[in-house]
Amino acid sequence: MAKDLDELLDEVETKFCRLEPLRLGLGERPTGCGGGGGTHSGDRTRAQEEEKLRSTETCEKEDDLDSLINEIFEEPNFDNKSFQKLKSKSSSNTSVGVSIQGLSKSCSPVYLSGSTIPCGIGTHTSQRACDRLRCLACDFRIVSYDDYVWDKSCDYLFFRNNMPEFHRLKAKLIRKEGARAYACQCSWRSVEELRDLQADHELRWVCGKH
Repeated sequence: MAKDLDELLDEVETKFCRLEPLRLGLGERPTGCGGGGGTHSGDRTRAQEEEKLRSTETCEKEDDLDSLINEIFEEPNFDNKSFQKLKSKSSSNTSVGVSIQGLSKSCSPVYLSGSTIPCGIGTHTSQRACDRLRCLACDFRIVSYDDYVWDKSCDYLFFRNNMPEFHRLKAKLIRKEGARAYACQCSWRSVEELRDLQADHELRWVCGKH
């Protein structure tokens, strides 16, 4: 099992970055003016032996350093590859998830209904009233008001001048439980039962996608 990266780094620092105390008997010997220090040939021999010892220790340290470096980089390289692979896979999954979430859905068929029918994406098996309607004629989003119907006096100019402000539209809204009042700037409907929008050929309303 590879060593922990922190342990390996500590080992490198301990063995190769910290100053070691000078060994006794190594290094430059002090020279004096008096006798009794040995001959010059003896000094040269001793210096050669010391240099050889230092050279051997240096080679051993370099070998140890190379070994530690290999241990340090061997495991992180594997981890880096694994990380890149996992990152790529995660990114791919995220992109797919975002793409799926970004897909819009349309009602099919598009339903209008009274307030007793919940709003949502309408299908043949899930009959819900579309609450994302938009008019192709005036390019307004359709507003709807639960438990209201439009007064019979409503006309094109009323909606043209007052859409989409509720405080102005409510002048023509009549309270009626179970009904739902729909309107854009050019058309309006009061609905009480589930109704397929395709059956109303006068309306140019479509699902604006959910």
